[in-house]
Amino acid sequence: MTRPFRWNEAVIAMAGAGLLLLLGLISPVDAFFTLYRDWNTFLFFLGMMGLSALAEAAGLFDWLAVQAARFARDRASLLFLNVFLLGSLISMILSNDATALILTPVVYVLVTKLRLPVLPFLFACTFIADTASFLLPVSNPINIIMLSHFPMDLFTFLRLLFLPSLIVIGINIGIFFLLYRRELQGRFQLERLPSAEETVKHRAYFRYTCVVLIGVAMAYVLASAARFPLSLVAVGGALLLLLGAVGWKQATVKETGKRISWSIFGFIAGMAIVVRTIEDTGLTAALGHWLLQLSGGNSFGAVMVGTAGAALGTNLLNNIPMAVVMTSALGSIQHAPVAVQHGFLAATMFGCDLGPNLTTVGSLATVLWLLILRKQGIDVSGLDYFKVGVIVTPIMLLAGALTIWLLL
Repeated sequence: MTRPFRWNEAVIAMAGAGLLLLLGLISPVDAFFTLYRDWNTFLFFLGMMGLSALAEAAGLFDWLAVQAARFARDRASLLFLNVFLLGSLISMILSNDATALILTPVVYVLVTKLRLPVLPFLFACTFIADTASFLLPVSNPINIIMLSHFPMDLFTFLRLLFLPSLIVIGINIGIFFLLYRRELQGRFQLERLPSAEETVKHRAYFRYTCVVLIGVAMAYVLASAARFPLSLVAVGGALLLLLGAVGWKQATVKETGKRISWSIFGFIAGMAIVVRTIEDTGLTAALGHWLLQLSGGNSFGAVMVGTAGAALGTNLLNNIPMAVVMTSALGSIQHAPVAVQHGFLAATMFGCDLGPNLTTVGSLATVLWLLILRKQGIDVSGLDYFKVGVIVTPIMLLAGALTIWLLL
């Protein structure tokens, strides 16, 4: 949380894991098998970041942003709505981190050219990244982390989380329109938009990228239904895009590698070992039993406790370590009724995915968003962010949790 000397989170997590190994609190063999069991998570992150980087190289996101502006005609309010819809689409297929990392700079350049107020559109980018991150299992790596340990079929996932996702997206859009209604009254000149030729760097590779991404999206659904590892779909799609990029000389393996945030693997690995060591003390099992008692052993309590606990934890620990902790804790409630188990699992994913919208420290996507803004000379303080998050996030959490409970 404090990040002394501005150390990278991965360095701190790996240092904690290394200290546990040195002290003999976990054996190297146990540490190895702990990481080996999470292979699906590691490969999914790799594939997702590869897909995002290569789609960006094709100019796909610039093209989509320009099309969103053209469909808005010359109205700022319609462009604002289109940014939300575009962010939902990117989050659904390429994950929330891709939305924050790639859509934010694209939207910044676009609204600057159109001479529109930038902050409403930038806030839309970061909020929709997390708000739309449970439309599909692949929409947030948190979902993959949890579903790797608690297999849930695609129908159950969609039954419990798809409608709540649509509801909270609608609430997010509605409240943001109220908050920024004055800034969104303006119009812009379509002549300021770049042409399609300017956004598409290589037409053949651009078309190839679109076809591959459509295929990946369809494969995600089929793989989820068949409980096939989603990481293999993501990595396979990234390899296909890389082959096309190299063949059309649009990117190299080295260039693509530079666009991948390798430190995230160290962060996840370190936290997995730390949490595994905590498991051996019985602390996470005690947490699971305590959550079950707090819920009263019924589905309503499971959803409310799971949502509140996960949302609070993400803003204290960050959502990735919180998801790892909750995954361990929920392993001790497998004797509970199925409705209670599903309630806890769906609510935990929901809270870990949406809860980070409350503060700037809740998720990696928001941290990436802040770094992008600072590069552009825009400083959004934690308090400025919280003033927006505290208005919209509790309402979304409550509405979504109640919907999940009704769907159980």
